[in-house]
Amino acid sequence: MFESPDKGVVGLEDRALPQPFVARMSALLQDEFPAFLATYSSPPERGIRANRLKIAREELAERMGLTAEPVPWNPDGLYCPPSLRPGWHPYHAAGLYYGQEPSAMVVAPLVGARPGERVLDLAAAPGGKTTQLAAQMENRGLLVANEVDPGRVRALVENLERLGITCAAVVSERPERLAERLPGFFDRVLVDAPCSGEGMFRKTPEVRDRWRPDMPEACARVQGEILNSAVELLRPGGRLVYSTCTFAPEENEEVLLQLLTRRADLRMLPLPPVPGIAPGRPEWTRDPARAATVGVGLAGRLWPHRVRGEGHFVAVLERVADGAGRQRPPLRRDWQRPSKEALADFRTFCRETLTPAGQDALPPEAELRQHGEWLFAPPADSRALVGMHVVRAGLQLGRALRGRFEPSHPLALALRPGHVQRVRDLAAGSPELLAYLRGETLPAGGERGWTLVTVDGFPLGWAKAANGILKNHYPKVLRWDAGAPEPIDPES
Repeated sequence: MFESPDKGVVGLEDRALPQPFVARMSALLQDEFPAFLATYSSPPERGIRANRLKIAREELAERMGLTAEPVPWNPDGLYCPPSLRPGWHPYHAAGLYYGQEPSAMVVAPLVGARPGERVLDLAAAPGGKTTQLAAQMENRGLLVANEVDPGRVRALVENLERLGITCAAVVSERPERLAERLPGFFDRVLVDAPCSGEGMFRKTPEVRDRWRPDMPEACARVQGEILNSAVELLRPGGRLVYSTCTFAPEENEEVLLQLLTRRADLRMLPLPPVPGIAPGRPEWTRDPARAATVGVGLAGRLWPHRVRGEGHFVAVLERVADGAGRQRPPLRRDWQRPSKEALADFRTFCRETLTPAGQDALPPEAELRQHGEWLFAPPADSRALVGMHVVRAGLQLGRALRGRFEPSHPLALALRPGHVQRVRDLAAGSPELLAYLRGETLPAGGERGWTLVTVDGFPLGWAKAANGILKNHYPKVLRWDAGAPEPIDPES
């Protein structure tokens, strides 16, 4: 039952809504408000998105035995059945999909990233939209995933590695510093802005609990500053996508109005057809006439009472190709080139472990770089990031350790079974798979050397065969503990 607004909360006991939020939404939505409010009596929608770098949506659904409905605005999305625990399936560990709220899947397709482009996700963690952009780019070009909060960077890196993404560089810089260093550098910029999170009240009660009535105005100031930098980072003729997961007009239509008022070199673009999306509301701004004139109504809103998903807002803008903007200074630095010893160790590993196809799949030696013990293959054009706080650049290959090379977990997830001489394939429902995910050893027979462990043909990680056993090299931080559920048999 819903309590009356004068009691301070509205909603089910574990999804209580703040009264000021309810009063504002009632005034904005008017006749639609009862339908909107009723959505808080039902559970939130959940989704998974197939990682098209590894598998198509239809094959994923077939392998997992899912009959779930596709998410209509994303070609890779599926609604998640209540019985599925997305994070505890071996296909998740293999990077075949990403668990993502369905409405959040609407944003990345609007960026329209293409292979070979320079693309920036300015507030990237935990990586849901970043991983979609990488798939659009077919892992080619430069995708900069920026996250200013150090506490959120680790999840971003882990998700990029799990999905086998090699075109991304993870950086942690203030947007204004990026704009100072890289003016006009990017073809496309996504600003999935930090916001008050009102659209996630049903999905994430903690967001609702920390909400305050003054939060939208405070967030709007930050969003405006981020967008100022985003425009400077965008080349003339480039595309800027702005999104939030809030209902507050202060953070959506009003932010766009203020941006378009400040920047004569921006114009709104119409959205392509999106099932169930509603237009932006210029009348909810401080200057409705001007908001309508500059095209704020071309933005889109996903409402939980109109679609199967939570609340989202998205707008697409283009920087007018007038030649304006500062020029990026010429590059003077590069990543450190590998030592002769490190390259020799890496060559030995490749010769003993990889097939000719696997060796051909790796970047040429001339493109490899070294940081401490680590060898990595940076993405195209990433020299521009040298001197910034770069957490991870491209594909981390492994460590050169005094006469031997130890391959990295990201390298395993970026390879294919045909790329490795020794492969141990485990079935999704097998006890051996659970043992591997828990960090246990497996029998190896008479083989010796690095072995790629796979689940139903998809890479999971490394093991090393010696003395009749496979020594487990699945990262400790990712191992399933004893309380983890049994792997799900996709045939069951």
